[in-house]
Amino acid sequence: MKKEKKEESFLKQPYYVGGDSALKEFITKNLVYPKQAMEHNIEGSIPMTYDINYKGEVADVRLMHHLGFGCDEEAVRLVKLLHFTVPKLPRNLRVIFHKKLTIHFRLPKHPEKALESQGYNISYIQKPIQKKMENTPVPSVYTYTINYDN
Repeated sequence: MKKEKKEESFLKQPYYVGGDSALKEFITKNLVYPKQAMEHNIEGSIPMTYDINYKGEVADVRLMHHLGFGCDEEAVRLVKLLHFTVPKLPRNLRVIFHKKLTIHFRLPKHPEKALESQGYNISYIQKPIQKKMENTPVPSVYTYTINYDN
């Protein structure tokens, strides 16, 4: 008679919170097309394998194919930003998980917009107010302008 195995005795794979769709969204949101690759019209895909340690951090990234012109470095930077959730492991094992991922570099339709860096434009303007009465303190007026371009 075989002993029935409990579910907690099996190793569970780490996962990205939100699933594959959230992982793809994170990559497209944080991917910065390298300027040098854009100038040389470089497109392509970079397949890679990466290791996830027991804390859920990406420990090592190995590229299977190189694209060059700054794309390799950008792909490694993106994968190192990822953080995974590791379910509780039996007997408090410290296991390294191996995963594969492919990052696609496609030229944007509007290259002049892609070269501009995303950021915030904050303007600080202080307007003096004429005093209506001498004894009444007049507060300063602050105006903030925030422009966000995507």
